[in-house]
Amino acid sequence: MQISIVQLSDVKNQLNSRIDAEYWHPDLVRLSNKIRLASVKLGDLIEDGYRVVYENTEILTKREVADDFPQFLQAADIESPIINIEKSGYVSSADWLRYEKGRATKGEILLEVKGNVQKVAIVPDDFPEKVLISGTLYKFTVNDNVNKYFLAVYLSCGLGQKLKSRLISNIATPFISKSELYEIPIPILNYTFQNKIEEIYHQLLRKRKKSDGLFKQAQSLLLSELGLNNWQPKHRLTFIKNYSDTEQAKRIDAEYYQPKYEEIVKAIKSYYGGWDMLGNLVTVKKCVEVGSGEYLDEGIPFVRVSNLSPFEVTEEKYISEKLYQELKQHQPNRGEILFSKDATPGIAFYLSETPQMMIPSGGILRLKNKSNKINNEYLALVLNSILTKEQVNRDVGGSVILHWRPDQVKEAVIPILPEAKQNQIQQKVTESFNLRKQSKHLLECAKKAVEIAIEQDEQTAGKWLENKINDM
Repeated sequence: MQISIVQLSDVKNQLNSRIDAEYWHPDLVRLSNKIRLASVKLGDLIEDGYRVVYENTEILTKREVADDFPQFLQAADIESPIINIEKSGYVSSADWLRYEKGRATKGEILLEVKGNVQKVAIVPDDFPEKVLISGTLYKFTVNDNVNKYFLAVYLSCGLGQKLKSRLISNIATPFISKSELYEIPIPILNYTFQNKIEEIYHQLLRKRKKSDGLFKQAQSLLLSELGLNNWQPKHRLTFIKNYSDTEQAKRIDAEYYQPKYEEIVKAIKSYYGGWDMLGNLVTVKKCVEVGSGEYLDEGIPFVRVSNLSPFEVTEEKYISEKLYQELKQHQPNRGEILFSKDATPGIAFYLSETPQMMIPSGGILRLKNKSNKINNEYLALVLNSILTKEQVNRDVGGSVILHWRPDQVKEAVIPILPEAKQNQIQQKVTESFNLRKQSKHLLECAKKAVEIAIEQDEQTAGKWLENKINDM
């Protein structure tokens, strides 16, 4: 058992006179005291800060808006320090005019203050012109007393995360108020070290940008081969289908018969290289649910659909070693593809390396290639492409809770590109993933270097960082 003995005067000197044990945890007290010896408050560095509280704002999807509609950036769209604006929602032009202070400005720091309070990013120079920032994020600029890139990395590193988490004031809906946020101590490190962190920050952004570009090139190669590179799905209000079609599909809802779905399937089935159903190309294994009562704060990762992306598997919930042993037949293996069928169907992640111990949830399928017609990187790209997304939209249309049944998954049609084309796509995907891993590694090195500088000194941190970069 750990205890902290705290003076009443120290409690009263805190902004909100916190008396909860979590706030006064010995490790957090030591960390806070150490940083405060040579630090300033975040509020002393902020030049212009704002968090928007929206009223009656409807978030629109891409299919509901025109090209000039403002986008709406939420914390979920941030992969610290990258902002993924492509999947964000939209708001009306009226909201754009109404919430002028909520507009994103290039160079601003965005800090998550509601929810997990972990996301941090800087609005890049090539950011879209019309973007509103969600109330889950606090947006601010800083004065010349700190390098904003160093500050972003500090707020992302383990020490910075602990200090932010200490300030969470609502357990039901975690939230950091402006007054508490401004109290976060920021260490004063020399400008040479801060500028070195900025160099690493720009380097990791360049690698990530190149990675994204290669992945888009791979997608473009696929769609160009099918004559769909400039194709855009169009929702039609009226169209005619034969009754025999409804008998064959056993569906009578109009959404299922939207011509855009037929256009996709027709392009695949008419491809000169041929096509096949996914069920003929892979084996499909269902995963398992454990129930929220089994969730732990640490242990073996329990991977849910929200942890799955085309590029990585994140961790959030955990289960015990004992439960893992009971369920280890669901442990994914190298060479498999994890594929979501519920909630957000159609997300595929290829396990190119031996994965760590984990159990995927019941909303995820394990696919294993059993054909010599396709390679795994190519298949994962197809599953993440608009080709599969539109087949998902057709099958789950009208559902409140999206669920793509395993039998529907097996019936998804997959184009079989020539081996040379597949290899070309595989090469771009592999290079894209390698660059993404390098970018992530650079970020982790920068965060660790900041922690070393705080716990030891900047010179030691600078040497450690230089060695890590040289090794990479």
